[in-house]
Amino acid sequence: MSREVPVATVDELAPGQRKLAFVDGRSIVLFNVAGSVHAIDNSCPHNGASLASGQLEGCLLRCPAHGLRFDLRTGCMPGAGGLSVKTFPVRTVDDKLVVILEDAATDLA
Repeated sequence: MSREVPVATVDELAPGQRKLAFVDGRSIVLFNVAGSVHAIDNSCPHNGASLASGQLEGCLLRCPAHGLRFDLRTGCMPGAGGLSVKTFPVRTVDDKLVVILEDAATDLA
């Protein structure tokens, strides 16, 4: 079961901007890359560092702690294998950006 949580208005996240949101004790960072909004968990799977201030190169985000790169579209590192960061679907509803969260029981399935 999923639920939709409003995290920002469309005006708050112009192209090139990012926004940190807190939902149910979870830190999520949203990025607007050329008009397409992506949301990921704000914790690097390598060592838990915050990804919110990482350098963005197109859709690739570089972890500020150790330089690992993650594709915002998939959450995966470039190439085969490697670590991945959790991604969240985002949609626009009435000028609000809504993140779609899966229930914990669904995450484990």
